[in-house]
Amino acid sequence: MTESLRPQLDHVVINVAEQLNHSEQQFRRLGFHLTARGHHSLGSSNHLAIFGENYLELLGYEPGNAHTRTDLWQAPLGLTGLVWKTQNSAAVYQHLQNQNIAGSPPAEFFRPVALNDGTSPNARFRTVPLAADRVPNGRSFFCHHLTPELVWRNEWQHHPNGVADITGFVISAADPQAAARVYEELFGAEALQSGADGVILRAGRAAVRFVTPKQATAEFGIVPEGDGGSARMVGLEFATRSLEAVRNSLRVGEIPFNDLTRLVLVRAADALGVALAFREE
Repeated sequence: MTESLRPQLDHVVINVAEQLNHSEQQFRRLGFHLTARGHHSLGSSNHLAIFGENYLELLGYEPGNAHTRTDLWQAPLGLTGLVWKTQNSAAVYQHLQNQNIAGSPPAEFFRPVALNDGTSPNARFRTVPLAADRVPNGRSFFCHHLTPELVWRNEWQHHPNGVADITGFVISAADPQAAARVYEELFGAEALQSGADGVILRAGRAAVRFVTPKQATAEFGIVPEGDGGSARMVGLEFATRSLEAVRNSLRVGEIPFNDLTRLVLVRAADALGVALAFREE
């Protein structure tokens, strides 16, 4: 396993389609500090919640742009993107081809970023997708940040809810082993651990967990189901510097939550179809 292919979570994508305004309001109510709306050269738009090692992206389109990137909007609303870090997109693409799990060739695009000094330089990216037919109800791809200094900025990394990083990404599947197989092919069998609680793939500070729908429901309550029983990305877990900050943010935002020992849960129904779990670091 080459250095560029060691599993490390870069960011997660929540498909909000035409609901950018609503999603921005809802995630601010959840206690996240979001960047100003950005507009990709490919036609999509987004808001980001930037953390220490990774980030969350609310991805959608503004009126008049529904015809752009139509492949994205065919995915269900909610958690649809599992994105890996790389600094060598060419090597990643070659490896994906060797494993017969490559999607389209690497694609480069940009997004102007509004900085506090009044300038708007372009944040530039190169992405390398896995084969679409191996990732039901969403996408998985590598992201090569050509300008990381325009993404991980200190002024965007302080959140009212105290969140420091995404620490968990949960996929519900009737057969967790089968759902995880593409990542075994990608990163090697030694990268995954199997147990009574499903399959775990360590990805930097985060862990990608493959669990059964019964396990997902037991942990998070009602979560979205995949089409025809297929796997579905359903939940995110966060490390926060203060659970009290999480509680305060949710109270101010008038978001219902379940307050458990060392854990605060927000239902998928109250977070754009994504179950959220907060733990104190």
